[in-house]
Formats: sequence, C-alpha cells, structure tokens
Amino acid sequence: MHNLPPHCSALLLAKTLSGLTFAEIATKIDKPEVWLASLFYGQAVTDETTAQKIYEVLGEDSFVDKYNEDYLAPNTAKLTKQKLINGLIGGGESSFGVKGMVDREKGLEMPPKDPVLYRLYEVLLVYGYSYKAIIQEKFGDGIMSAIDFRTSVERKKDPKGDRVVITMDGKFLSYSDPEAWKG
Repeated sequence: MHNLPPHCSALLLAKTLSGLTFAEIATKIDKPEVWLASLFYGQAVTDETTAQKIYEVLGEDSFVDKYNEDYLAPNTAKLTKQKLINGLIGGGESSFGVKGMVDREKGLEMPPKDPVLYRLYEVLLVYGYSYKAIIQEKFGDGIMSAIDFRTSVERKKDPKGDRVVITMDGKFLSYSDPEAWKG
C-alpha cells in the first residue's frame, strides 16, 4: 500500500499535521469514518463539495505547501489545490484516465503481511464458510454486497481487554434465477 497517489500522501500528511483523527475529520464533514479513511487511501472518490470541505478542514494551502517543500520527490510536478481536489473526485492520475475509476486493490498481497490485515484475512479463512452458510440459510442463494455497504469500527470495553467491534452491513443480492436467462 506504499504506492499511493500524490493527493493521498498529501492528505495523510495533512491529517498528521492537523492532529485530527479520521473520526474527527468525518464528523466535521458529516461523512462516515471508514469511508473517509478509504478516501485518504485512494480507495474511494467523492464529490467536489466534500473534497473542498476536506481541504478546508485540513488547513487548506498550508499542508499542500508543506507537502511540496518537504515530501515531494525532486523533479516532480508540485501538488496544487486543484490536483488534490481532482484526485478526491476521481479525476487525478490514479483514475487511469477514466473519471471516477478507483483501483481498490492497491497492491494488497495475499496473504497480507501486516498483522491487522492478516488477522482480518484469518477471520475469513476461519469463519468464511460459516458466514456463507448462515447467509444462505437466512436469505437464500446470494451475496452480501460491498457496493451498497456500510461498515464501522468501535471500541468495546471489556474486563479481559478492550475489544474491536467491526460491523459489516451489506445489502443482500440474490443470484439470478435461471428463468431470467431466457431473455
């Protein structure tokens, strides 16, 4: 995940400089926390109004100047406000020439080496078929959509040690009935 587009690197620098958490930024722009984080890592796009709000919350030109002065590789085109906004709305270089196109894979190797990502992967290895079977029993033959999807991460106090609660909330989509294939 080290091949982030320049606008994402600048956003992450701005977040660090601001001292704000993803939750605090998300509250200020009235968007979900996990979605906002995915935007910062180049795995989502947004509209121009939201992009502008993020830019303002993070300190506007000050972080772009800092990024250009201290973090930009030599002989690289400077990041501007418009390039940053374009990146957020899916019009930057990471859109591969198609506005709004996002490469959500971003180099995640399998199995992941990062301990947090590996443990999430491990959950699917251990419980994946159980989830699938229970979805089948409760809903029928289909999938949980990652398109019409909501997710959140919460901290839950526990005497044995705090717990991570990840909620995945996706719309159920049935596989097509063979009768629908008859055109």
